[in-house]
Amino acid sequence: MNSNFYAMLARMKYINRWGLMRNTRNETLSEHCLDTAFIAHALVIIHNRKFGGNLNPEHAACLAMFHDASEIITGDMPTPVKYFNPEIRKAYKEAEKAACDRLVGFLPDYMKEDISPLIIQEDEEYMPFIKAADKLSALAKCIEEKGMGNKEFADAEKSTEAAVKALNLPAADEFLKVFMKSYGMTLDRQSDDK
Repeated sequence: MNSNFYAMLARMKYINRWGLMRNTRNETLSEHCLDTAFIAHALVIIHNRKFGGNLNPEHAACLAMFHDASEIITGDMPTPVKYFNPEIRKAYKEAEKAACDRLVGFLPDYMKEDISPLIIQEDEEYMPFIKAADKLSALAKCIEEKGMGNKEFADAEKSTEAAVKALNLPAADEFLKVFMKSYGMTLDRQSDDK
């Protein structure tokens, strides 16, 4: 059997995010998923070490790597459009599900049991961390764009930070407190160990 699954995943690098915004530098879906995986991994470590959790950080990272895989087929729907009204949101959810099912269909049968749960994303225990990581990654993009003088992202930064706080996830609040300020710093300031 010849499978298109990983060649399809490789197409993430061609899908640009933030389509309605003027960007100083385009962010690809591939970059976003990797950033989200780094952050999800960190959130679960924070959850475990600081708040008494017992989840697997590596599993969270894998879920985050695949969290937007459906966009390989659907494209990146801008948030204002996706949430414009309940009918559009419902239709988009159905399109996402169909895209996920299609991607899983590309897998050889002997791999479906392992990879399907990463694509379908129904692990309720981990989903708050993936959602928070997704929003924190978006917030990092807003901070970086604003740091480049792009005022286009100022409102998005405020609303995204508010959305993270509204999740009421202690690990995400801790990430905001400990790590987010650095996203607005220059390399020299980030490299300074003081």
